[in-house]
Amino acid sequence: MASGSDTIYIKADRNTEVTKPDVTIGDVVKVECANSSVTSRVKTLKLLKFHDTDKKKKQNRTSVSILKVIACIHEVYPNADVESVGEQDFIVTLEEQRTAGQFVHWIKTFFVVVITFCGAAFSMMAFNNDVDVTKMFGQIYESLTGAESSGFTVLEITYSIGVIIGILTFFNHFGKKKFTVDPTPMEVEMRLYENDIQTTLIEDFSRKGKELDVGSSDRSGNSRT
Repeated sequence: MASGSDTIYIKADRNTEVTKPDVTIGDVVKVECANSSVTSRVKTLKLLKFHDTDKKKKQNRTSVSILKVIACIHEVYPNADVESVGEQDFIVTLEEQRTAGQFVHWIKTFFVVVITFCGAAFSMMAFNNDVDVTKMFGQIYESLTGAESSGFTVLEITYSIGVIIGILTFFNHFGKKKFTVDPTPMEVEMRLYENDIQTTLIEDFSRKGKELDVGSSDRSGNSRT
């Protein structure tokens, strides 16, 4: 048993995926303690069980309060000092592992590339038509050279090259190569979107009273505190 001087540090990430219905603390939380036997024991403590798994659904999800984790630890080590250095509430997702074939991946990639290309091309054409870039370049070319623009001059060529360079510089990415170590704008937006989704899920579970917290029941219907 842990003595009163034992300190157990736990760290939970905002969203954790598991592959089996029986979830232990070690599956969703990082645990550290000077006493290695305490660390090993805490990791094996049962936290929750997904009972209502539906074969037709790809995943089941619940929200867990870090207080529930601390309460589970105190059931075994009542005198231990538990300190959380991670999230106060986190999401646990039971994910059904399905690996699509290589052909399916290629089809998905093809459609993403086509949709992205068409969408970007449409946006650029709409912008150019909205500001009438062709007319503007014609006026500039005629003012500088005194000759009428044919619509295919050095202005159009440099503009096209500049658009390509601007896109590559903005997205900081070309194929598998990144120009700097900074995340790309797409990666930043995806992380912000994920954070918004996770915050919404946690708040929804909390407002509906479905969050696994101190005094609540786990998925098996048995109170843990």
